Amino acid sequence: MKLSQIVTALALVAAGAAFAGGDHTPLHGGIFAAGKAMDYELVAKPDTLQLYLSDHGKPMDVSKVNAKLTLLVGTDKQEVELLPATDKLEAKGSFKLPAGTKVVAVVSLGGKSSTARFVLK
Repeated sequence: MKLSQIVTALALVAAGAAFAGGDHTPLHGGIFAAGKAMDYELVAKPDTLQLYLSDHGKPMDVSKVNAKLTLLVGTDKQEVELLPATDKLEAKGSFKLPAGTKVVAVVSLGGKSSTARFVLK
């Protein structure tokens, strides 16, 4: 096989993998994380935390979802319960969110839990 054929084959495989996984572009200005059961987008502001859930790019019904975020800033830890708010899960309050903050989302739906991890920039 020639080098040009190998490069073309690799490009096609990469394009197929990207297409099969769906679009991972954040739709709400947040940070995207792909999961097995669903995809997550976290929008983190000092006064509001929002978590959008989707299934292969389609927004999920969050009305029966339970979710909790754990914010880790150095040795400080803050746990926040998210509540359904139209098309997302949301919490309002005062949140320390410097660059490097680690966020762990635990989402429960239908008796099954899934986890997503984020690092704020």
